[in-house]
Amino acid sequence: MDGSGTLSNEARILWDAARGLAREAASVSAPLLFFTDPERTPEPWRTAERLPAGAGVVYRHFGAGDAEPVARRLKAISRERGLVLLIGLDADLAEAVGADGVHLPQRALETAEALRTRRPDWLLTGAAHSAEGPFPDALDAVVLSPIFPAGGASAVKPALGVGALKVVAKGRPVYALGGITAATVGGLTRSGACGIAGVDAIQSAFAPRT
Repeated sequence: MDGSGTLSNEARILWDAARGLAREAASVSAPLLFFTDPERTPEPWRTAERLPAGAGVVYRHFGAGDAEPVARRLKAISRERGLVLLIGLDADLAEAVGADGVHLPQRALETAEALRTRRPDWLLTGAAHSAEGPFPDALDAVVLSPIFPAGGASAVKPALGVGALKVVAKGRPVYALGGITAATVGGLTRSGACGIAGVDAIQSAFAPRT
């Protein structure tokens, strides 16, 4: 059971689309990645508790003082629900809590090779904001953004469009991030993307209603 039987309509659209992309690409560990943010997702465990088995959480703490207890809480949920847990940038925290790997921001992609040597068993993803890369060979997948007009830190960046996904996907697995909602996700069909990623849209679709 993947736990998808209780999903909202919005969540089901996103999850079904993500799994469809993963089947097309046939090369991904988690078709949907929930990216956390201390300000935009202050209680990330509430969303993680509703994600279907096989989805992933990318915990980005950005130096928050409660990073380790939150990471451990997310690890416990991930173990219970069959989720993949990646830690943003902080490899030491990833090791401390037994995460499945690390997600690197674009500014830290040069550390990918060393991380691969240090932990060959880890899943490594990296952010990119251009179809030109860089794309270190050590990465298992690239998270390309913003694909559609987006909010948050990507609000000031021009949308790359589906064409950029097609270019990057020729050489490696690539996730679509930025402006991915139930209304836009259908536009990713046959884009080459291996899955979808998001912050607000995934929280809105999967977090329990209050």
